[in-house]
Amino acid sequence: MKQIDPVDLGIIWDRLVSITDDILLSIVRTAFSVGVREAWDLACVVFDAEGRSLAQATLSMPAFIGTAPLTMQHMLARYPADTWRPGDVVVTNDPWLGTGHTPDICVARPVFIRGRLAGFVMTISHLPDIGGVGLSVMNSEVYQEGLILPVCKLYEKGEPVRALHDLIGANVRVPAQVFGDILANVSGCTVGERLLQECAAEYGLDDLAAVGSGIIGRSEQAIRREIASIPDGIYGHALQVETVAEPAELACAVTVDGESLLIDFAGTGHVVPYAVNVPFCYTRAFATYTIKCLTTPDVPNNQGTLLPITVSAPDGCILHARRPAPTGGRHSVGWFIVPLLMGALAPAMPERVQAESGMASLFIVQTGGVGGGEANSVQYFLAGGVGAMANLDGQSTTPSPTNNAVVATEVWESETGMTVNHRHLLTDSGGPGKHRGGLGQVADMTNTSGAPVTVFMFGMRTEFAAQGLHGGHAGTARRFEVNGRPVPGKGRLELAPGDRLTVYEAGGGGYGDPKDRDPARLRADVESGAVSAAAAQRDYGANL
Repeated sequence: MKQIDPVDLGIIWDRLVSITDDILLSIVRTAFSVGVREAWDLACVVFDAEGRSLAQATLSMPAFIGTAPLTMQHMLARYPADTWRPGDVVVTNDPWLGTGHTPDICVARPVFIRGRLAGFVMTISHLPDIGGVGLSVMNSEVYQEGLILPVCKLYEKGEPVRALHDLIGANVRVPAQVFGDILANVSGCTVGERLLQECAAEYGLDDLAAVGSGIIGRSEQAIRREIASIPDGIYGHALQVETVAEPAELACAVTVDGESLLIDFAGTGHVVPYAVNVPFCYTRAFATYTIKCLTTPDVPNNQGTLLPITVSAPDGCILHARRPAPTGGRHSVGWFIVPLLMGALAPAMPERVQAESGMASLFIVQTGGVGGGEANSVQYFLAGGVGAMANLDGQSTTPSPTNNAVVATEVWESETGMTVNHRHLLTDSGGPGKHRGGLGQVADMTNTSGAPVTVFMFGMRTEFAAQGLHGGHAGTARRFEVNGRPVPGKGRLELAPGDRLTVYEAGGGGYGDPKDRDPARLRADVESGAVSAAAAQRDYGANL
């Protein structure tokens, strides 16, 4: 394997990232569902022939780029590298082989350069439907959560595997949307293959092995240097998250030993009989994502950034759920891995950690179908406030730790018949601190479709508000109302025509003692409506 000149390596590395960005855009522009073309619930990763991840699209979902390397290895175990042929397309949505729940489809296509297998392109996106009862936290086993595809071929040598296409079409409510999204992924992989072939021809590459080793080696060195700068020791933390009935406890111990880091989730509570359990692939993804954010946020993601980090969790705990535990809402618990690890490392890295975030609400709205009318399924995100940091206020109404886009009001209304009456920032929702937590928002909408609307709710932080760090205070909790009456944040809602749903999004936690906030910034907060005059006096000790 020849060595790549460092300058050439940097140029080709940037080119690979640019290629993945082009792939992602091609999917967004051709997808049918709102979740992909508006909310950007997708990812793209390029691998070498060994299945080592080399580059990811810049706007990929954090969870997907963390699970994709394991998914690729599962695919290679089912179809060894020497059995792939040009035009093959391999897929899976198995929660334990893919991203943790059934709606996410993982699509991979081989890349051949001069007739030789050089790598793979994988795209992942959230399908609008996969059958079953529906994506509800009330499901009690994974078999209610729709069709599960093991690692299998969707196309073989460019020809569709008709039986699998027919099987998928017979099990979903909105086949046109589902196949529109699947084929968008397939076409994205095809675009990626062509762009990688063009790149190889331009730089005289026979494969991606030497480039991959250079990218992975340099990335591993970078993250090991940063881990080595953290004082050695064992750092622990625990927090509670709401499920549907009793809360669950998440616990961790982070062991820093020289250039390596071990994350152990021992002490975490058991799986629960609701669809908020987390397969280990998803747990590992957000654990490594958190360490990456704290150490090398400017290094593009690839296999090298994973190598110094070991993750473990007890079998059967809520962060290591086994089949047939339901996992449809695995993000409802899995996202809390980020504040859990931030809290553990706060004493060791006070200048880098972030106070807890308000996170996001996720709705799945279904209309039509059995009751009459054309079936439709629409995914919608509303964001709370982001937690503050040592020298930075938290962003308002920004998804975290995921990075979904918020669906535009006009699109939401036209797709669902739900009219948005108003949306505005929520005064005093950001946690007080030297640096204030980001604000949540109020979103008020009415079912004006003229027919019943089913809403599957995945609300978080209704019981446990986002906590502050190093003296910062908590943000406000999230709450939901229908026609002015409180309703649970998780479960299934049936909205009759004229019913009104109001969401009060959670605020992010503050950082540092509120009494230390710059008076000029506090005055600006009051003038803008982010902080009321009464809260300025009560929480910050200021008379304005």
